[in-house]
Amino acid sequence: MIKLIVFLPLLAAIVAGLGNRSIGNTAAKLVTTGALFVACALSWPIFVGFLTGSREAFVEPVLTFIRSGDLNVDWALRVDALTAVMLVVVTTVSALVHLYSWGYMAEDDSQPRFFAYLSLFTFAMLMLVTSDNLVQMFFGWEGVGLASYLLIGFWYYKPSANAAAIKAFVVNRVGDFGFSLGIFGVFLVFGTVSIPAILAAAPGMAGSTIGFLGHRVDTMTLLCLLLFIGAMGKSAQLGLHTWLPDAMEGPTPVSALIHAATMVTAGVFMVCRLSPLFETSHVALGVVTFIGAATCLFAATVGTVQNDIKRVIAYSTCSQLGYMFFAAGVGAYGAAMFHLFTHAFFKALLFLGAGSVIHAMHHEQDMRYYGALRKHIPITFWAMTAGTLAITGVGIIDVFGFAGFYSKDAILEAAYASGGGGRIAFIVGIFVALLTSFYSWRLVFLTFFGKARWAGSEHIQHAVHDAHGHGHDHGHDHAHAHDAHHDAHPDAEGAGSEPHAHDPGVEQVKHGTAGYHPHESPWTMLVPLGVLTLGAIFAGYIFSPYFVGAETGGAFWKGSIAFNEHLMHAMHGVPLWVKLAPAAVMLTGLAIAWWGYIADTGMPARFTSTFQLLYKFLLNKWYFDELYHAVFVVPAFAIGRFLWKRGDQGTIDRFGPDGAAALVSAGGVLTRKLQSGYVYTYALVMLLGLAGAATWAMAS
Repeated sequence: MIKLIVFLPLLAAIVAGLGNRSIGNTAAKLVTTGALFVACALSWPIFVGFLTGSREAFVEPVLTFIRSGDLNVDWALRVDALTAVMLVVVTTVSALVHLYSWGYMAEDDSQPRFFAYLSLFTFAMLMLVTSDNLVQMFFGWEGVGLASYLLIGFWYYKPSANAAAIKAFVVNRVGDFGFSLGIFGVFLVFGTVSIPAILAAAPGMAGSTIGFLGHRVDTMTLLCLLLFIGAMGKSAQLGLHTWLPDAMEGPTPVSALIHAATMVTAGVFMVCRLSPLFETSHVALGVVTFIGAATCLFAATVGTVQNDIKRVIAYSTCSQLGYMFFAAGVGAYGAAMFHLFTHAFFKALLFLGAGSVIHAMHHEQDMRYYGALRKHIPITFWAMTAGTLAITGVGIIDVFGFAGFYSKDAILEAAYASGGGGRIAFIVGIFVALLTSFYSWRLVFLTFFGKARWAGSEHIQHAVHDAHGHGHDHGHDHAHAHDAHHDAHPDAEGAGSEPHAHDPGVEQVKHGTAGYHPHESPWTMLVPLGVLTLGAIFAGYIFSPYFVGAETGGAFWKGSIAFNEHLMHAMHGVPLWVKLAPAAVMLTGLAIAWWGYIADTGMPARFTSTFQLLYKFLLNKWYFDELYHAVFVVPAFAIGRFLWKRGDQGTIDRFGPDGAAALVSAGGVLTRKLQSGYVYTYALVMLLGLAGAATWAMAS
């Protein structure tokens, strides 16, 4: 069964990829989507088996991979409770995204290639989460990176998509370099890359030291930090986060599958899988906590000023990943995995809901040109409202709550209960919960409420012109992520304020967009929204006891993660104000968003004009991209240009192939002058030769 789950997506990717247009769009979609639904149907019984306690962990051998000296790597599929969680997350979200893409990509010219890439990614992710050793994990790790590169740059004819794909690939290589060093270090210290063997031997290495860069450092701290660098890259943590917002250049289903629910959680999964290793180093856990909390805060602040609907959700993803990491940092690995589980449902729901909005608005992504959509696309509205209720953590203690109410509150309570640095993470997490509520409800209010602001949208203009027979070929979804269009609006408009009446082109097209009516998405897009909505509503309520229950949690995880029962008991026993704080800040964020975008729509513009420096700082994403450009990109280009002009062309080519060619050419010119075709010329040469020979003979 587990082999079918893992390898069916690979087989489907091969069929769709190699068959491509020869098998046609429908066959490619049927093969890939069918394979994913079968894999999903096989994954849930495994997960339920661990929930009920009827299934034990097992390892399924596949093949012998590497035999080299002391390095023995067998390709095997490990299935335990942690793997079971990831199996249902990956296969469920991937199957629904495949189905959703039937409607979303219906007009694209390269559908077989797209579905092949999706299935290839799913295979790589499944290989990652079922890995029994670090080398196999690294194979899946790099596989999802490759698939991410292919999918972000799917519309390769767009320079912005190519740039985003390359950026994601390069930034992840930085993290992967640290991960590979960590794997080398683990093999050096433990003599094996087998995950069970490493975790069993880890406590015995606590307190030992190892030489690194000329210094003696704590062995386990060094290994954990190197491995965590890999997690930072894959999960877009602060410092290696810059690729994630740009990855929105890919199609929206890609954003939902890769950059919300699965690939970006690989780092969290890896830290939880190796949690007994991390438990041996308090320094490493402190770093994980700090980076997670810092990322949480950074991404939430930037998300408050974004106008692109997909980028708001992208920064929200980055922020929620920060929650997961600081949960792991304080030792609440069960809470980290619980939030990973619930987040997969409501964040995929929000991304796919955003795709439905974009579909309805003819690919317009700027929320300033939305408004009043709840009556036109009611199913999408209610689905995204459910997702918003889940991410903001709406619920009543001991009664019922949406998914995020259970998982995010569990993280905050565990951080408070852990004491020390966890208390700081708790304070940051509470403030971020306020920001999360604000930007989430801001998105809902700008998109679905208020007045219709469609008149200023270039994309709506194109749609209306097309409908009137102007023959403007806009194409399906080829123009997503129109940041050049968005950037044309002055910052003074404010974070999400309505476009000014004097914006270029608004008055000219008002009459042309009056008859435009946004349309609800096809059933292939709405069914996945419905299923994910159920997950966003009920996933927390149903599964909370198994993931973070003080008594039942240990029985569920069965040693697949380091489960701290003492912390779980302490988490459930925190003061009442700690449990009420997330609800209080959620309501505060909701109130601020309602005030600024429903009651007094001029407030955002007044705020941004008053705090221009703060607004520009957040709008420019804390200037990380500009800093990296100045520190890394410009010097790298300068060095490359110098080596190209002075080294390659000026030295190697000049004195190498180009120099030799020039010498031969010059010799050819001289020889050509001697080969004139006149007898007296040849006679003169012969005479000179004889004279030279005679002179040499007489001299010798």
